[in-house]
Amino acid sequence: MGLQISQLGKRYGDTAVFSQVSFSVAPGEFVAIVGESGVGKSTLLNCMAGLDSWDEGSVTLNGADLGAMSDDQRALLRRRQVGFVFQAFHVLPHLDVAQNVALPLLLLGQHDDARVQAMLDAVGLSGLGSRLPQQLSGGQLQRVAIARALVHRPGLLLADEPTGNLDPTTAARVMDALLGQTREHGAALVLVTHSQAAASRADRVLHLSSEGITG
Repeated sequence: MGLQISQLGKRYGDTAVFSQVSFSVAPGEFVAIVGESGVGKSTLLNCMAGLDSWDEGSVTLNGADLGAMSDDQRALLRRRQVGFVFQAFHVLPHLDVAQNVALPLLLLGQHDDARVQAMLDAVGLSGLGSRLPQQLSGGQLQRVAIARALVHRPGLLLADEPTGNLDPTTAARVMDALLGQTREHGAALVLVTHSQAAASRADRVLHLSSEGITG
């Protein structure tokens, strides 16, 4: 069923961040969202996950209307069906790599060392599970974040500038891991990016502006 955004609008006071935003993302589809700085790309991504509120329109994920849910219901939906990758990694420094990747499973009451190891292998981090984050490079840390985002097999992966802090060669390697894993798991991927190289790999590119979204 995928993700459906319908006539979505967000304001801060009297200032519209965006309005009349409508699009859908099918299961397994990779959609990139581009636009000028300050048009609300990250805010839109947060709305898709129910992390941010909106002022008009609706967000529906696999038939569930996020706007009609309580905070607890949205949190449970995210935990089960959504994965996140951010520009700043958000890896916990006091946990080793394998423990960081295992976090979404633990939040669901699951324990699966084999799946964690398989994810590390899949993103090119074999043998690094016992290392601490500060022992890894930026590109390796971003691949830890990808493994963590996908380990619980979510239907939707949201990525906010995941290659923004990386050099072009490392960025391409991270995109390879991100795309390879979302394709393998059949997850829908929504990527917010300034990178033309990253956007060029998408099935569709949408342009966000204050007036709406086109593509």
